[in-house]
Amino acid sequence: MRFTKFAGTALLFVAVAILAGCGAMTAQNTGTTYKPANASPDAKSDALMLKGYDVVSYFVDNKDAMGSAQFRTNYQGITFQFTSGEHKALFDKDPTRYLPEFGGYCANGIVYGIPWGGDGDSWKMIDGKLYIFGGHGSKDAFLLEEASNVTLAKKYWAEEVQGSNSIAQRTKRLVFKVPHYKSGEELAKAVAASKVKR
Repeated sequence: MRFTKFAGTALLFVAVAILAGCGAMTAQNTGTTYKPANASPDAKSDALMLKGYDVVSYFVDNKDAMGSAQFRTNYQGITFQFTSGEHKALFDKDPTRYLPEFGGYCANGIVYGIPWGGDGDSWKMIDGKLYIFGGHGSKDAFLLEEASNVTLAKKYWAEEVQGSNSIAQRTKRLVFKVPHYKSGEELAKAVAASKVKR
């Protein structure tokens, strides 16, 4: 019996449904309007944003810094950690000002409609907004065509990702790729070629 692409896709969606109760799935897809988000369970929270990085620090100190469990707050079902009480107070006063774009997922992944990854120590401020990346290679690839990638990421976030289930959306776009999709290998080659030209 031949295994068809349709059968493979169907199995992937069944697997997603089975995994619906797992911790990461629940953390990323709270029952609030702020979803999906790059959150993961930890010992003190069901959904810790960016593995505990202080989102205010990027804006106020222009650096990434790990927050402390001593300074925590909850926003839309997601726990945020901060380096100080001052940073916590700033966030509590105006949380949406400090939220990373695209739920804290890798901005380069969102260019392809894929909410996946995002490391607190790989980031860039663009027009006063915080963009998180899934490592420095991903950031370099995004910055090759920054303006058009910002536009594409905003489009896919608004039209597909925001409010969706992260696992289902990720699965969909890994199977049914966007027209401009580039593999990690293709992006790495483009980044390497751009460095040679400099």
